[in-house]
Amino acid sequence: MNSQTAPSLADVARHAGVSLSTASRALNDAYGVSAVTRARVLESATALDFVVSPDARRLASGTTGRVAVVVPHIERWFFGQMVSGIERVLSEADFDILLYHVDDAEDRREFLARLPARRKVDAVVVVAFPVGEAERERLELIGAKIVAAGGQSASYPYVCIDDVNAGRLAMDHLTSLGHRRIAMIAGSDPDQPGWPATPGRSRAYESVLEALGVSPDPALVREVDWNPVNAGKAMADILDAAGEPPTAVYAHSDELAFGVLHTLRRRGYRVPEDISVVGIDNHPLAELLDLTTVAQDVGEQGAAAARLVLHALGRRQPEPGAGPGVVAPVRLIERASTAPPRA
Repeated sequence: MNSQTAPSLADVARHAGVSLSTASRALNDAYGVSAVTRARVLESATALDFVVSPDARRLASGTTGRVAVVVPHIERWFFGQMVSGIERVLSEADFDILLYHVDDAEDRREFLARLPARRKVDAVVVVAFPVGEAERERLELIGAKIVAAGGQSASYPYVCIDDVNAGRLAMDHLTSLGHRRIAMIAGSDPDQPGWPATPGRSRAYESVLEALGVSPDPALVREVDWNPVNAGKAMADILDAAGEPPTAVYAHSDELAFGVLHTLRRRGYRVPEDISVVGIDNHPLAELLDLTTVAQDVGEQGAAAARLVLHALGRRQPEPGAGPGVVAPVRLIERASTAPPRA
């Protein structure tokens, strides 16, 4: 080979003693190539100083090497953790991540309708909001795969937690301590009512109480957006409106629970001696504030969503018996914000 000529993929294949297609799959980290063969191809590429051209590889494969990640909020902890997990896995697979922040439901619909025309991507990861049927069909026309992270959508792959189960873990913990007069601060997004967590976590509250023969008291329930300040105001409203204060509070998220803790302590209530508090998420501040919570690993859910993208694009072999979605585990972490009610 002329020393002035850059080595080609064919040179790498000959050096490694494999076919051109096998060399290509090995360098693209595609499945179907054994670890031994992949290592031999990579060694040959290194020995020959072969460098893959990203643009040439994308032209040859008919893909862009780009994945759009669409989020309704970028300032909230949950979304940052989710995007971090997605980026970690996709960057290792040599994909470029395009992060798009879209606000309300109409903005999201318009964005998804424009996306195929403005910039081609191989896949779209939507974080905690649904994609309408028209937008889904338009994206699928150009071959873009869709994956949902942080919520379930039956028409395309998804990663989520079982919100009913998460809420039941929190409520079962409170009722096992003896609490029956339990307040609920429910979280909702005004731009997408009912999505993704509110109904499941609220159903858990109602079903656990009803199973014990306790009728949920509307005076002890408030629904706010996912904002700790508003949760604190809602807690104050419950204390002012209820004839008797609750003995415990179940918050749909740790961030809402932080607002509850703030109000209770300002009003002179001791936690947990007077009122117990439980949240959901295991936010990084939950441990510092000794908050009992139902933990979910949001970063790992992002990583799982990225792996679903790689499965859909043929860059990773699906796990045996894998279904269309991944339901991530949750677990109760008991800390110092919950205790039996006062006698």
